[in-house]
Amino acid sequence: MADEAVAERPDEPAPQRPQNVRSPEAPPRGGERGDEHAQGAAESPDGPETGDDEAAERAKEHERAADRIKDLTRDPLADEDGEDGPTDLAAAARARRAGRKLLTSGRDFTSFDRSRFGHAHIGDINVSLDARRSGVAMRGGPVPEEELRRLRRAHVEPAGYVRLRRALESRRLLVLGGAPGTGRTSTALALLDEVTRNGSGDGGRVRRVDPHQGEGVRGLSGEVAGGEGGERRGTGYLLELALDRPGTLPPDEMDLDQLASTLAEGGAYAVVVVSVGSAANPLLAGRYGMVCPPAPSRELVTVRLRERLEEARGAGSPTEAEGAGPLERAARLAEDPEVTEAVGLDDLRPAEAELLASLLAEHLLGSLTREELLSGCRSIAAVQAHEWFAGVDRALAAPPSGDGRTSVRSATAALFHPVAFRIALAVLGGGSHSAVSAAAHLLTWELSVQSDPDNTPSRPLFCDDPESDRALSRARSDDGAVDVAGAEVTGRLIFYRGSALPAAVLAEIWDRHFPVRAPVVRWLRLLADDPRPQVSMRAAVAAGELSVRDFEHGFAELVRPLAEASSPRRRVFAAAALDQVAGHASHRKAVRKVVDDWSRHGTASLRWTAAMTLGHGRAADSVDGALDALARIGVRDQGRQLAVASLNVVRLLALPQSATVLRRLGKWVDDRREEYQDLALVTIVRLATTDVDEVLDDEPGTPLGDRGDWPLLLALAVTRPELTGTLAGLFWTALNTARSRDVAFDALETLLRSASRGEGGDRTRPGLVALLPALTSEEHDRQQLDWLLRRMMRDQDRPLTTEQASALWRLAVPARRRSDEEESHG
Repeated sequence: MADEAVAERPDEPAPQRPQNVRSPEAPPRGGERGDEHAQGAAESPDGPETGDDEAAERAKEHERAADRIKDLTRDPLADEDGEDGPTDLAAAARARRAGRKLLTSGRDFTSFDRSRFGHAHIGDINVSLDARRSGVAMRGGPVPEEELRRLRRAHVEPAGYVRLRRALESRRLLVLGGAPGTGRTSTALALLDEVTRNGSGDGGRVRRVDPHQGEGVRGLSGEVAGGEGGERRGTGYLLELALDRPGTLPPDEMDLDQLASTLAEGGAYAVVVVSVGSAANPLLAGRYGMVCPPAPSRELVTVRLRERLEEARGAGSPTEAEGAGPLERAARLAEDPEVTEAVGLDDLRPAEAELLASLLAEHLLGSLTREELLSGCRSIAAVQAHEWFAGVDRALAAPPSGDGRTSVRSATAALFHPVAFRIALAVLGGGSHSAVSAAAHLLTWELSVQSDPDNTPSRPLFCDDPESDRALSRARSDDGAVDVAGAEVTGRLIFYRGSALPAAVLAEIWDRHFPVRAPVVRWLRLLADDPRPQVSMRAAVAAGELSVRDFEHGFAELVRPLAEASSPRRRVFAAAALDQVAGHASHRKAVRKVVDDWSRHGTASLRWTAAMTLGHGRAADSVDGALDALARIGVRDQGRQLAVASLNVVRLLALPQSATVLRRLGKWVDDRREEYQDLALVTIVRLATTDVDEVLDDEPGTPLGDRGDWPLLLALAVTRPELTGTLAGLFWTALNTARSRDVAFDALETLLRSASRGEGGDRTRPGLVALLPALTSEEHDRQQLDWLLRRMMRDQDRPLTTEQASALWRLAVPARRRSDEEESHG
C-alpha cells in the first residue's frame, strides 16, 4: 500500500490521497501503513547525515506527541497511585439516577409546625401521632366500654384475624408481634373484646396491664391468680412489653406456660404485645407466638372517612342516599394522583389513615384548601420519621440498673441498629439488601462511638433479622438488577414502602438532631470510598440533599474536604453531591460561584472536581460557560488535567445542546495553540470510545437512552442526523492528524466492532450507516478503512471474518461507488 501523507496539524492542507483502493473482498495485502517520515528523511537537502539526525529528531517528537495524546485518552478516573480501580461511569450514572428518583429535588423536604398542624388540620379530632408515646406503655387499668364500642365500630380486621381469635380461645394466651403503629394493639383489644363478651365485667371486662408495675409476665400471673371471689373471672388482659430497650430480657417459655395455666384456671384471657425483632423472635417462634398482619389501607381510610362524615353531620349513620355521595367523592379524592403522591406511602397505618380521612373530610366540608390538604398529606411521612428518631437514646441517660444484669451502655449497638438501618435505607434505598445492611452496621458503630466515646461498643455478630428490619422500617424487598464489575446480575433489592420516607428520614436527622450530624458525616465519607457505584453514588446524592438543608455545614464538612481529596473516587463523590445541590434553584447560584472559583483559582484537586461537576450540565450559566471553564481547566499547566476536561466535554455532548459543543470543538481544532487542538482531538477520540450509558443523565426512554450500549458518536449520528456531517468532519480530522492518528484508528476499530457486540448483533448498524459514508467520501479515506479492516482480520485475539469485513465495507462504500471504482481500476 502506498505511503500515507498525514497532516501534522489540523490547520495544514489535507494530504494527497493515494490510489489503488481495494475492498476487503479482494485477497489480503501484506505490510502495514507506510512511515510518513521515511521519504522526507531520505530526500533532505542537507545531506544524508544531517537529514538523518533531523528526521530522527522529528520522529521522536512525533512519537512523544502521539504518546501524549494516547495518555490523555486514558480513563482519568483511575487512581494510578493507589489501589482504587477506575469508577464505572455507566454504573455510576445508573446509581445516581436511581438515587435522584428517591430524593427528588424539593419533593418531600416539608417542614411543619406540629402544634399548628394539630390545631389547623385536626381540630377536635383525637388523633394520636405523638412520637413521645413510642416505647411508653399506657397506664394500667380497665378499658372503658365506650372505647370498646368505638373499637367494634371502627376496627378493620387484618388478614388472618379469625386464626388469631381461635388461637387465643384455645390457648388462653397469645403473644402478638408486630411493628409499632401497625394496629397490633387495636387488634389485641378487638380480640379480647370478642372472647370476653360473656365475662362478669366486675372491675373491667378488658384491662390494660402496666408493665412497669410488677415483673411483666410473672406479675400478670400473680394478678390473675390474686383475683378474689371470681371478680376477675372471664377478664381479658393486655400487656405491652418493650423488648427493644437495652438490658430488657424477654420472658421464657416456662413463664408463659405458667401464665397460660393461671388464665385457664380463672377463665381469663391475655394478649402480650411485642415488637418484632431479634429479642422477640424466640417468643413469636414459640407455641403462643403469632405475627399480627397490618390492616388493609384502603379499608382503613374508608372506615375512617365514614366516621368523619357521620360526625360532621351529627346525626348518626346517614342513609344510603344521604351518605353515599360525600363518601364516594372522598374516596375519589383519596385516589387522586396528586394526593397519593403527597402522602407518599404505599400503605397507611391506623393513625395515619385516621389523619388522612380527617384531612379529606375537612377539605370536602370546606375547612381546608387544596394546598392545605396536600401540605397535611406530605406531613404524614414527616411524623413517621419523627416517631422513629425522637428520644431513641433516652435510655442511655438512665443510670445502670443495680440488679447485676447487663449494663445499658454495653447494648448501644442493639439500640442504634434499627435507626441506623432506617438512615442507611434512606440513603441507599433501591440498592442491594446486603449493601444497606453493611452500611447500617457501619453507621451503628459510628453512632455508638459518638454516644459513648470512652468505651468500645460491642458488635453483635448474629443479631440480624431481615424480616424484622423490614417490618420495623416499613421496607420491602424485591428481586432486581445489581451492577457487579460492569455487568448486571440479579440481586435482592430493598426499598422503603413509600417514596416520601427517604427524604423525610434525612430531613428529620439533619434538622432535628444536630449531634447526629458528626457520625453521619463520617459515615458518608466511608461510603464515598466504596468501590461499588450503587453505594457511593447514592450516598453522594444524599450528601447533596443534606447540604441543601444547611449548605454552610454540608459544604464545609462533606463537599469541600472530599473535593480536595487525593482519591478520584472521593472527588467524583463531591462533584455528584455538588451537582445535586445545583438541582435546587435556591442554591444554583452559589454552586456556580463555587465551581467558577475552583476552575480559576483552585488547587489541582479542586479544578479536577470542578470539571466533573461541570460535566453534569448545571454548574454553569450556559453550555458555553461550561465549555469556557473546561477549556480553562484543560489547557492549564501544560494540559495536566486535559483528560478530565475532555471527558466532561463529552458528557456535555449528551445534553440537548450538543450542537453548541460541536461548534466549540471546531473552533478548538482551528485554534493555532496546540493545547486547544489537543483538547479537541482527545475529546473527539473519547467521543467514539464512550458509551451513552456512561454519560447519560436522562432517564431511559429518551432517544439517547434507548441506545445506552452504543458509542456516543454513533448514537448522535442517528438521533441528530443534522449533526452527522460535523461529527464525521471532526473525526476525520483526528484520523488524519499525526499525533492523534493511532488512537483515532483504535477508536474507529471500536466503532466498527460495536456492530457485532452484544446479543443484538448489529444494533449499531444504523449509526455506522450514517457515519461511515461521510468519513470515506474520498479514495484516500477508503484506503485507510481498507487497511484497518485488514488489520482487524489479522487480529490474533479477535479476528474479523471476511463476511463481517465485507459487510462493514459495504456500509461505508455504497454499491454505486464500488462499481464506479471497479471500472476506474479495471
